[in-house]
Amino acid sequence: MKRIYTLSSLKEGERCRVRGLLIDGKMRSRLSDLGLIRGTSVVCVQKSSSGDPTAFLIRGAVIALRKEDSSRVIVSPEQVRANS
Repeated sequence: MKRIYTLSSLKEGERCRVRGLLIDGKMRSRLSDLGLIRGTSVVCVQKSSSGDPTAFLIRGAVIALRKEDSSRVIVSPEQVRANS
């Protein structure tokens, strides 16, 4: 069984790629406007001490998202590649 990763599961410093959104309506439009579209690279910059919200680097801008919203963003983890 394949594990499903969400943006909310990232730890500080981890990078991922957006695969899709599990949300509709105005919030889907807002997340898309922020750059959370398929293929976008995202880095978890900082989690607040309470764990909510979390700051993400998205297309050059740091955006804070609540766990309620970031848990609706399906992602795939990116592996850090060594220079060849």
